[in-house]
Amino acid sequence: MKDKYKNLPLRSGVGIVVLNKENKVFVARRIDNKKNFWQMPQGGVDKGENLYEAAIRELDEETSIKSVSLIKKIDGLLTYHLPEELLGIIWKGKFKGQEQQWYIMRFNGDEKEINIKTQHPEFLEWKWVDIDEITKLVVTFKLHVYQKIQKEVKKILVN
Repeated sequence: MKDKYKNLPLRSGVGIVVLNKENKVFVARRIDNKKNFWQMPQGGVDKGENLYEAAIRELDEETSIKSVSLIKKIDGLLTYHLPEELLGIIWKGKFKGQEQQWYIMRFNGDEKEINIKTQHPEFLEWKWVDIDEITKLVVTFKLHVYQKIQKEVKKILVN
């Protein structure tokens, strides 16, 4: 990591695993990524906002999804650091990575509710995938986070 960025803080964030009735996971392809990487909904926490409220807000802002119920809050915070080429660029250069609280939620609505053409769109397209696929679709610097999430979701799907 470039020395001038090593003392930057981590951004407080949340992530949401959305499972449909078939236990498929919602993923979307980011507008700002030229390669074929997909991710689950995630984002920053606003000042004074609790983590669960932030997760619900981010999910709505990115996907228009409102019809969810909480299955589980994943224990502990998951952290990733930005690769060197993105340091100083993403989040206006204020953070070196993100420390996230993840939630697993059940989508209870109709797929017509899902709309990624939001006020500030982040995604080009979306799809449902098997839990085993999420680690094959994600950017390299978030792979360890998605591996941990994958294990946590699989525990729930077995029980």
